[in-house]
Amino acid sequence: MSERVAVRKTYKLFIGGKFPRSESGRSYLVQSSNVSLASRKDARDAVVAARAAVKGWAGATAYNRGQILYRAAEMLEGRREQFVALGIPGDEVDAAVDRWVWYAGWADKLAQVYGGANPVAGPYFNISAPEPTGVVAVVAPERPALLGLVSVIAPAIVTGNTVVVAASPSEPLAAVTLAEVLATSDLPGGVVNILTGAITETAPTLAAHMDVNAIDLTGVTDAALATDLEVKAAENLKRVLRPAPADPDWTADPGVAPMTALLETKTVWHPKGV
Repeated sequence: MSERVAVRKTYKLFIGGKFPRSESGRSYLVQSSNVSLASRKDARDAVVAARAAVKGWAGATAYNRGQILYRAAEMLEGRREQFVALGIPGDEVDAAVDRWVWYAGWADKLAQVYGGANPVAGPYFNISAPEPTGVVAVVAPERPALLGLVSVIAPAIVTGNTVVVAASPSEPLAAVTLAEVLATSDLPGGVVNILTGAITETAPTLAAHMDVNAIDLTGVTDAALATDLEVKAAENLKRVLRPAPADPDWTADPGVAPMTALLETKTVWHPKGV
């Protein structure tokens, strides 16, 4: 008998709740696997999917969003050994599970903390409430591949935003495997969309896209690229998150800033006694 040749898995993109290959047909070999190499067209398709999901996701109750994030934590916990087999340390997987749970707990509490009634001079109720920004493009950190990814996705979606993520090009298997987790976690299609490949190809498209409301540059380490993305984002006044260049401690308490940075505040006036 001839020696059996192992079948190498080809990892696909995650767009609109489905797993398509890149429209270009391209892939690249990384971490001993074939991984789809996203094109600019794939990035535009992901934005379309994210925009279509905004109304349903933002309109869901905060309690329901928290339930879905908690379900993602459950599913990730159940696939812990699969992530460890990909080379992700067990402690990092555990921290990623805990991070999902932590953000899930904030889902129905953030409005009480950052919204409320404002005192005004006159016979009116004046109420402020946080609302999602909309479609958020995210450049995920290169490392840690899983915990860093969860730490930029969870705070964006827990508040009702949808995201298009440019995953780590050197360690993409954590991202595409997380996509498999999210696909079975009751998360509506289009809320999270994951692109693999070169961020120099997808990120400029996302930064310049007129239907993207904000961009998180956490994973951009090249100062020249970050500046170029900021310039492209300025055309439609996107909100830009550009963290300090120092390496963050991903295991530290993230606080509420990652959530509030992607919120708008709506203030409503209503006359009393009418």
